[in-house]
Amino acid sequence: MNKYDIAIGADHGGFELKEKITAFLEKNGYNFKDFGVFNADSVDYPAIAHEVAREVANKNCSRGILICGSGLGMAIAANKISGIRAVTCHDTYSARMSRAHNDANILTLGARVVGVDLAADVIKVWLESEFEGGRHQKRVDMIEKF
Repeated sequence: MNKYDIAIGADHGGFELKEKITAFLEKNGYNFKDFGVFNADSVDYPAIAHEVAREVANKNCSRGILICGSGLGMAIAANKISGIRAVTCHDTYSARMSRAHNDANILTLGARVVGVDLAADVIKVWLESEFEGGRHQKRVDMIEKF
């Protein structure tokens, strides 16, 4: 199993899940950089999404994980950064396909949608899944040109 350098971040709605996920990542030997938040005080999620997305786009980290209440706002904000393919996944099938067919480089999760165990399963599948390339590379290239 490959280990990746992961950028992780959350807003106040995702803080508690992020704390549990960073413990999961650490326990499983993944190298990660935590971009906060570090408490449950209210923050604006686009700022966290931007910071993590920039780290991934600039190749300072291979992949990113963002957590908010639904996962949706983080994905929208992260996808504004060129080179980012952020996806919201709340099941392992979507996580696997987002890597295999879309070469997703940021995973977003909704803390109010998934529990800790499911989130850990989704993350594990997402991190261990590889991009298939081939006909999918053409499509990813098309997306990058937009």
